[in-house]
Amino acid sequence: MISVGIDVSKGKSTISALKPYGEVVLSPKDYKHCISDLNLFIKKLGQFKKEEIHIIMEATGNYHLPISNYFKDKGYEVIIVNPLEMKRYRYQGIRNPKTDRIDSLIIAQYGIDYWYKKNENLIMSDEREELRFLGKQYVQFMKTRSNRSIALCNLLDQTMPGIYDLLDDFNRNNGKDKLCDFVEEYWHRDLIIKYSENKFIERYNKWLKKKGYRLNGNEAHQLYIISKDAIPTLKADESTHMVVLSAVSLLKETNTSLFTILAKMRQLAKQMPEYETVMAMKGVGDSIGPRLIAEIGDPRRFHSAKALIAYSGIDAPPYQSGQFTGTDRHMSKRGSKIMRKLGYELIDSINKHQVSYQGDPVTNYFLKKRQEGKHYRVAMFAAYNKFLRIYHSRVSEVLNTLEA
Repeated sequence: MISVGIDVSKGKSTISALKPYGEVVLSPKDYKHCISDLNLFIKKLGQFKKEEIHIIMEATGNYHLPISNYFKDKGYEVIIVNPLEMKRYRYQGIRNPKTDRIDSLIIAQYGIDYWYKKNENLIMSDEREELRFLGKQYVQFMKTRSNRSIALCNLLDQTMPGIYDLLDDFNRNNGKDKLCDFVEEYWHRDLIIKYSENKFIERYNKWLKKKGYRLNGNEAHQLYIISKDAIPTLKADESTHMVVLSAVSLLKETNTSLFTILAKMRQLAKQMPEYETVMAMKGVGDSIGPRLIAEIGDPRRFHSAKALIAYSGIDAPPYQSGQFTGTDRHMSKRGSKIMRKLGYELIDSINKHQVSYQGDPVTNYFLKKRQEGKHYRVAMFAAYNKFLRIYHSRVSEVLNTLEA
């Protein structure tokens, strides 16, 4: 048995190999993430054809993917280790020196010590890999959208103070952004108050009809009152017009990208066997459903619902020592931020539609916790915990039935 330890970094990795009892068979050496360098290492491994070989490395974002895919294609068993688990394994001594060479040997030794530990790195289908990739990109574009929204808000505070929160936000289902469309037409408060209130309301209603938004006379009245009372700090000149429209253009481009990504995610999610089951669950809509399927993937890669909950970072690990047992425990927040964000959106949706969702076990559990006096967010994540247990059970059953 030979354990190959790979300490991955950007563009290159330090690789070593050990046998039991710490026998070094390949000393640590740097290899670039290119076919020529890795082929050299494969030739060195060729002298151990009769040995069982495990390739061990830490998950390092996207950096480990080229080298892990390369070794998988060559037929080697590749084991991806959680970085936190490896960090705790590394810090067993007193001095704990750290270099890439030492790290590769420690990773290789981990492979020896946990040789028979079950490898739960399940192979995902190409469709699931693509869906997961789009899910990650969706999150990145949402961060970009948040930054660009703040930039536009800062400008509007100088041209139309108080107007930002009045208009509806980005609609993920159709890609429309009412605020952006409005600011393209009325980028400064002077463009609003140059009309009488009745004239502006008339023009605003025509604009709503043209853009496909619902008519709202009261909204037009509020916009006019706020604009008339506002004190802008930027003049309605050409420079202001250019900067505001540039900010709107950047935000609309991001909105278009988000809408396109989500549309593709829906298309891929519909190909998943669990799609109908997931979409039938209360609180799961056209936006949350595909993202949930993308992030969780095949739930059977988690040995139990508790593992899925831990992956989401909403578990509260037990703490007991001697006669003491901790009861006031907080959720770990060690896991997928995306899952926690989805949980917030999901239970918030359930809360908004609790009347029509009566009888749903997650909704009932959420309301029960609220009636017990639990804080809104405590009740929210307690209900999300229950939702994930149900999700794991139902989806695993569907997938197992298809494979039977």
